Amino acid sequence: MCGPFAFLEIKKMSTTQNTIDLMKGALAAADDALSKTVSTGTGLVAYDLQAPAKNLYPVNTPIRNIIPRVSGGTGLATNWRQVSAITGSGFDGSGWVPEGQRSGRMSYTTANKAATYVTLGEEDQVTFEAVSAARTFEDIQATATMRMMQKLFLKEESALLGGNTSLALGTTPTPTLSAAGSGATLPAATYSVICVALTYEGFRNSSLAGGVATSLSITGADGQTYTLNGGSAQKSSAGSQAVTLGQTLSCSVAAVRGAVAYAWFIGASGSEKLEKITTINSTTFSAALVGTYQAASALTAADYSRNTTVPAFDGLLTNAFISSNGAYFNSLATGTAGTGTSLTSSNRGSIVEIDTMLQAMWDNYQVSPTAFFVNSQELKNITTKVLTNGSGPLLQYFADPSVGARVVAAGGGIEFYYNPFCMGSGIKIPIMIHPNVPAGTIVAYCDNLPAQYLSNNVPNVAEVKTRVDYYQIDWPLRTRAREFGVYTEQVLAVYAPFTLGVITNIANG
Repeated sequence: MCGPFAFLEIKKMSTTQNTIDLMKGALAAADDALSKTVSTGTGLVAYDLQAPAKNLYPVNTPIRNIIPRVSGGTGLATNWRQVSAITGSGFDGSGWVPEGQRSGRMSYTTANKAATYVTLGEEDQVTFEAVSAARTFEDIQATATMRMMQKLFLKEESALLGGNTSLALGTTPTPTLSAAGSGATLPAATYSVICVALTYEGFRNSSLAGGVATSLSITGADGQTYTLNGGSAQKSSAGSQAVTLGQTLSCSVAAVRGAVAYAWFIGASGSEKLEKITTINSTTFSAALVGTYQAASALTAADYSRNTTVPAFDGLLTNAFISSNGAYFNSLATGTAGTGTSLTSSNRGSIVEIDTMLQAMWDNYQVSPTAFFVNSQELKNITTKVLTNGSGPLLQYFADPSVGARVVAAGGGIEFYYNPFCMGSGIKIPIMIHPNVPAGTIVAYCDNLPAQYLSNNVPNVAEVKTRVDYYQIDWPLRTRAREFGVYTEQVLAVYAPFTLGVITNIANG
């Protein structure tokens, strides 16, 4: 460095270094006043942020995972020809033919079947600022796409289980009411009760806080709108019952085929409000009402139980509920209001209602389920009724060679249900807990036809037929945000719906 200001520049650098050294010394002194003013309370500390973000949400899609996906779909729908029966000439149990003569001609029962392709999708966006702010933390565009895909998986799981475009519940029956007993705290009054039957989608979309789902207008990312039906039947007419102080009000409706739950509105006539949602067709009221939830007057006189405003398909539950499909269906008896009818132990390590279903499926179609999907409530109840003192121990003992001691495992669970009603030596059916199957419902699913269905040409009893499987669209920029969506064009084709079974209206206990 040279020139007239070289000395001044060198002196400035030396002064700056001296200042820094003095500051370090001051802060290092334990009794210096300056050091006492700098602490963690000032916020002058490091921020230990672990990257990337922790995704603490379940993505549990067992039905989507086990149903085969078959590509190659074209056109508007997948179509097939079904031969459901072959009828011989004469008596079916007698095939005798006289010498030298010919038998009569056999006949067939056939039908044309079709399943229309529909679109499922989900969209998201990330702003340019969000991308910049997340740098070194996570690739926010990639993780947003991953979460969007996972949400589509969850929506697809619900569609495969309980989508409904064919089965209309109609008007919910009028509740039957009675009052009796003593000791209750429900105030004396004349109460009006309205009930709304709910499909699987209605049960999933409704809550006490959010109310019964009717229809919802959706504004898409393109600015266009469409309407989804929530899955609720048309509300019932009101039933009326006088109650004196101390009595319990009992309410029930005739069970609705296709419903897995019921919403109950109660109050003075014209002022009924949502008080309960039950998975059996009855309930009781013995205490003062909350009176702050959805008003029955908010529900229009319309049936929102199936999605016809947008393309949709029927899930496994709906296929089982439609009576013409031949699937096994059993809605347990109403029983005592609020208590209902629970599963029955056979006292020989099985459940009467499940045994009845298995026998009926064999007697009618010679098929057996390959899986049961149940709610945690039903898994618990099946376990309790099957693992009795007479059927098996509740404690298991295991030898642990590493410690040379006994380890005791408490509790018990049912992993398989044995079905003797099939060819050969029987079959073990897995009992699978499902996060979305409503309490009070058991779904029986079959993934293959048995050997006696010769040349059936049905490699999959049910399959997800795709016209275009999952694809991502990165939309052109229109704002300072990147917009993208994931879609799939598919349909659930159930070729042999008689292999399905459902038991509903099961009370807890």
